[in-house]
Amino acid sequence: MTLTGFLAYSAALGIAAAIPGPGLTALVARALGSGFCSALAMSFGLMLGDLTYLTAVVLGLAFVAQTFGMVFLVIKWLGVAYLAFLGWRFWTSGITPETVEAKKGRGGLVSSFAAGLAVTLGNPKTMIFYLAVTPTIVDLKTITLVDYGILVALTVVVLLLVLVPYLALAAKARGFLKSPRALRALSRTAAGFMVGAAAAIAARQ
Repeated sequence: MTLTGFLAYSAALGIAAAIPGPGLTALVARALGSGFCSALAMSFGLMLGDLTYLTAVVLGLAFVAQTFGMVFLVIKWLGVAYLAFLGWRFWTSGITPETVEAKKGRGGLVSSFAAGLAVTLGNPKTMIFYLAVTPTIVDLKTITLVDYGILVALTVVVLLLVLVPYLALAAKARGFLKSPRALRALSRTAAGFMVGAAAAIAARQ
């Protein structure tokens, strides 16, 4: 691949990632509800989902996604159900001063990572970008192992540059909310984001 090709891929990925969608919405909700570390773990799950699609495209497995469409459909609805559950939990249980200050355990980070992966794998916007847009930018017939490694690195860097500012700002805002009334509003906002992300994934074909 040429430098122009790498730059074109990076620019297209950056634009696609920055456009608000289910993944970004769920990430902000996670940052609001559980803080920076939990949201960062979720962002790594989102990135793994992107890399999964990138690898499938590079290996010429786009037809697998079409052939085994039911698998992707199941993943999509599992992601929808999980996000809806998180929204219900935020709405009913809420966020207390104790949960704001509490440090998340290992299980919480694993759960956040899995949620991010499920959201990305079930997100039609991500599928379209990698299965339809990427092949028009990247010459899959001439790509080498080195080229693939560079694309992986670029994907991680671009997604970090786009996602981290979102979750950092959301987590920072969360730290200023101490009153019960503010925490209740925060809980309802996080719940709304989660349910909105679930609805967006469910509605997209």
